[in-house]
Amino acid sequence: MKNLQDVATRAPGPGTPEDAPRPGPEADASTRHRVALSILEHGPSTAAALGDRLGLTAAAVRRHLDGLLERGVLTAREQRVYGSRGRGRPAKVFALTDAGRADFPAAYDDIAIAALEFLADEVGSSAVRTFAERRAAPAEARYREAVDGADPSVSPALALAAALTADGYVASVRPSALGEQLCQHHCPVAHVAERFPQLCEVETEMFSRVLGVHVQRLATLAHGDGVCTTHVPTSSGAAPAAAAPAPPGMTPPHDLDMTTPEERPAP
Repeated sequence: MKNLQDVATRAPGPGTPEDAPRPGPEADASTRHRVALSILEHGPSTAAALGDRLGLTAAAVRRHLDGLLERGVLTAREQRVYGSRGRGRPAKVFALTDAGRADFPAAYDDIAIAALEFLADEVGSSAVRTFAERRAAPAEARYREAVDGADPSVSPALALAAALTADGYVASVRPSALGEQLCQHHCPVAHVAERFPQLCEVETEMFSRVLGVHVQRLATLAHGDGVCTTHVPTSSGAAPAAAAPAPPGMTPPHDLDMTTPEERPAP
């Protein structure tokens, strides 16, 4: 008969670390969300406090905190101590970053729309356009600087696309028969612009001034199109730029006619 002690040594029970199943990616993501949510609800927290609230071991808490720190969701700092300070270093507390808070629902679009509706009702629709123009003015200065300072081998549309991407618009440029098409694959204010098209109109006019040519807006995310597309005609003596690839997974929809009336063949 086998020695029972030997069996116990070689076959640990289900509660031991050796036999405990490792959580999969989905379980990890769920627990990290719980950690972040707990910090959102209770404020900056120590690892010990998180473990107590969520019923997690110290090792599990540390593993999830490391993952959230690496993703930029959390930041760590020393806990503030009020009054007399005991021996040793204060415990670290973990707080949500702006990027971490962005993972949770927000009503920025709703409040922006409500504010513009109030402005339009109290002052008039022209006030919304004035607001849009003032909002666009600092961006126009940045974009003009980027275009004017670009290498001569880079087309103005490409230089503008790079500046737009830096502002979160994920822009690219496609060649067309009569110029170029500036494509914005993301719009941070698309939902607001759906209600107030003045934002798109002012942006289009700004592009014309920055590029020094009359541009034409072909499609917008605010109108339900897959990408905001602006036709940029080739200025005299300049050749269209080579296509700048769209970001992975972000290509214009195949059913959208991206040509200008001048480019379309006669019936």
